[in-house]
Amino acid sequence: MSKAIEKVVDAVDLETFIVSENEEEGKKTALTLMKELGFKDVDLVFIQFQGTGVRVRLRGYIYKPGDRYKWLLKEEE
Repeated sequence: MSKAIEKVVDAVDLETFIVSENEEEGKKTALTLMKELGFKDVDLVFIQFQGTGVRVRLRGYIYKPGDRYKWLLKEEE
């Protein structure tokens, strides 16, 4: 059975609020979170410190243009 994430064409965006002392700590925590979720290629799209932490938007890439998409590999077999 295939996993839903294998059908994602490009990337997964995540937006959340992370408790942190400052923007730099929040950035490090946000990037660590994405790595812990299994994303190897991550971009920080937006960050804003708001008193008790940061509002962040992150993008974890599943595929980039030119990658070998899993759904196409199944058709080739």
